[in-house]
Amino acid sequence: MKNDFQGITSKKFPIPKAMKAWVLGDPDQLSLVEKPIQMPGKAEVLLRIDAVAICATDLDVISHGPPAMIEGGLPFNKNFTPGHEYMGTVVALGPSVDEFEIGDRVTVEIHSGCGQCKRCRMGMYTSCHNYGLNYGNVNKGHRANGFTTDGGFKQYAINNINTLIKVPDKMSDEEATLVVTAGTTMYGLTELGGLIAGESLVVIGPGPIGLLGVAVAKALGAGPVILVGTRDSRLEIGKKLGADHILNINNEKDIVQSVKSIAGDKGVDYVVECAGTEQALNDAIMMTNRGGKICLAAFPHEPVKINIPHMVINNIYMYGIRGEGRSATHRAMAFMNEGRFDAKIVHTHTFNMKELPTALKYARERIDGAIKVVIKPWS
Repeated sequence: MKNDFQGITSKKFPIPKAMKAWVLGDPDQLSLVEKPIQMPGKAEVLLRIDAVAICATDLDVISHGPPAMIEGGLPFNKNFTPGHEYMGTVVALGPSVDEFEIGDRVTVEIHSGCGQCKRCRMGMYTSCHNYGLNYGNVNKGHRANGFTTDGGFKQYAINNINTLIKVPDKMSDEEATLVVTAGTTMYGLTELGGLIAGESLVVIGPGPIGLLGVAVAKALGAGPVILVGTRDSRLEIGKKLGADHILNINNEKDIVQSVKSIAGDKGVDYVVECAGTEQALNDAIMMTNRGGKICLAAFPHEPVKINIPHMVINNIYMYGIRGEGRSATHRAMAFMNEGRFDAKIVHTHTFNMKELPTALKYARERIDGAIKVVIKPWS
């Protein structure tokens, strides 16, 4: 295929014929194999992956399958490579690509929509109607690397130019992998949520999305920003990222009343729910004021019962987010580049690509206080 390649490469970045890649067999069974390196097509570039972060959703994909969808079904035993929060260096340009140059450092959005369906035309490419229908047939248009096409637990990846954000020279590889996490909360709070300065907000669950949700909300002017969780160490990190108040559920008799004692009896304007449990969802409903909004950022593993009557009576809006639509990641990068918050403090561990099973174990079991674990393929 390389002999037929009509794009641009550089001797400065020689491209081998094959690469190391982790592939998913049965649930929780990953193998390190060799895969051929494909070359980019129209509106695409080839990246040398320099760092990839582990997301809780990667753990779900590896163990259970959803939200990954390959050939319309579960991703197991299909030679599929997971991993979606990566950054790297452009090493080949597809035909007619002039928006980037070889050698550019970039971080990536996960989703590149088909550009044809109703949602893509609205800018909601994370909700593309062609999601999961084109594994092995990228000409259909839609890609969600690490979910519907091969992801980043490997050495090279093809990305559509619409998914790329240039990385400032001063930003480390590890920090650049966090941009997409910040972009997810940016999308949920601004484009979908309509947050404006001065509105009160609670984040439930101080995982990576919750912690960067605090940072983004504070940078957008929300106040007060209240972080709720069960681990004091993570709550303290949330305070460094801008939380005005932190509440440990284990120390509170009634978390809803504790929130209202800070924000007022009517409750808060926004809740970003990052725990995904039935109790957390119902607490979110009861601490939201009339006409307020609840952003669902977690994936409950089972159906849950929630207090719909209270939501209806009080005109409370509840909406889910999936990824980082409408180019929210670009705005998150701008915030991080300007130093509006220090995302680096949620990065706790770094491993070599060969150590991926160990890295996944650290992330899953939160060993040694692990929050965001990063793989450095070239370290």
